[in-house]
Amino acid sequence: QVQLVESVGGLVQAGGSLRLSCEASERSFNSYAMGWFRQAPGKEREFVAGISWIGGRTAYADSVKGRFTISRDNAKNTVYLQMNSLKPEDTADYYCAAAPKVALGIGYGRNDYDYWGQGTRVTVSS
Repeated sequence: QVQLVESVGGLVQAGGSLRLSCEASERSFNSYAMGWFRQAPGKEREFVAGISWIGGRTAYADSVKGRFTISRDNAKNTVYLQMNSLKPEDTADYYCAAAPKVALGIGYGRNDYDYWGQGTRVTVSS
């Protein structure tokens, strides 16, 4: 059972930046596709960004493309989400997730992911 622990989010002004991290409890993380999702109040959880376990392929939701960057450091069992030019509509609980069954690509749907972090709140003020 992989445990994922996210860093604390926070309150940021619009236009600001924030980096989230997510550390996995096992080295097997290194062979998992990873992703970040978010859930705003009253809305469904949505895909934000994903990264393959090999090859460094990444994918982003249209709403964050060009502003957010996902990366991973396999030596530290950690995946990151760098968020720049934040907007009030980015306010949500952010979750990292691991997709051990995704082979060489990226998981885009919630069902692709078997392990989830506890979530961390990001609030962007206008």
